[in-house]
Amino acid sequence: MGDRETSNHSEVTDFILVGFKVHPEFHILLFLFFLLVYAMILLGNVGMMVIIITDPRLNTPMYFFLGNLSFVDLFYSSVIAPKAMSNFWSESKSISYAGCVTQLFLFDLFIVSEGFLLAVMAYDRFIAICNPLLYSVQMSTHLCVQFVAGSYFFGCISSVLQTIMTFTLSFCASRNIDHFYCDERPLLRISCSDLYIPNMVSFFLCTIIILPTIIVIIVSYIYIVSTVLKIRSTEGRKKVFSTCSSHLGVVSVLYGAIIFMYVIPDRFPELSKVASLCYTLVTPMLNPLIYSLRNKDVKEALRKILGKNLFLFISILTENRIK
Repeated sequence: MGDRETSNHSEVTDFILVGFKVHPEFHILLFLFFLLVYAMILLGNVGMMVIIITDPRLNTPMYFFLGNLSFVDLFYSSVIAPKAMSNFWSESKSISYAGCVTQLFLFDLFIVSEGFLLAVMAYDRFIAICNPLLYSVQMSTHLCVQFVAGSYFFGCISSVLQTIMTFTLSFCASRNIDHFYCDERPLLRISCSDLYIPNMVSFFLCTIIILPTIIVIIVSYIYIVSTVLKIRSTEGRKKVFSTCSSHLGVVSVLYGAIIFMYVIPDRFPELSKVASLCYTLVTPMLNPLIYSLRNKDVKEALRKILGKNLFLFISILTENRIK
């Protein structure tokens, strides 16, 4: 039996990404949706990173974390969206075994890193609002780098464990992955191996990743809200609540979808695909919009960059006319 499973496992050279089970006519609409959202992700997150890097006024811990959040959003959506869009026009909808391993590894790496980054950003806001006089001391450059490096480190460890655990299984039941990208749960469905240990490892990783980050975020915002309520200025209260509510909105969408996908029993594959859209496409699209449109410093920096480019463009046109 063991030899047969090994043989079946070695015969798998590719998988088929089933995607959304809709009429072929809707594939064009889905493609346009993915294309539009992905274009906004590219524009928003690349733009955010450029603004943060080029404007010296944004050389603060909050924008350092925000720049890394944009980097993570950009890359994990890029791991998913291009392949999903190409499959809308492909008859085979196949992905190589190595491509599936790579997609799962990179996606897990960046999505876990994002969870830790959001917790770090909540802690950063807690220090800035509740202990403003100690902010520059407590959130030193060295500590900020450690926070970000730690986020990527834990993301890498989790991804390595999850990927190894998933792809040491035998896939003799089917090659069809009932999803639009390579994810752990759809892969477990087509495995003919004993899933007790993989399920336990997955549950353990979800517990030690989701619970601590959610606790940090909730506790940070409890202290933030209690501090904000003591502010006498209505305008000051409104400004802080506006910033914090946007952050909490992003966190709620991301964690709500992840909990639905990885914690709740896997009984609704089609709903899982819709939920996964929230953190593969919707959240990376919303993050730069929320943090830029609600942020005065970012809007001023963007206005400055656009003003320079417009001035340069007008100067070039004027020189050409003179010539």
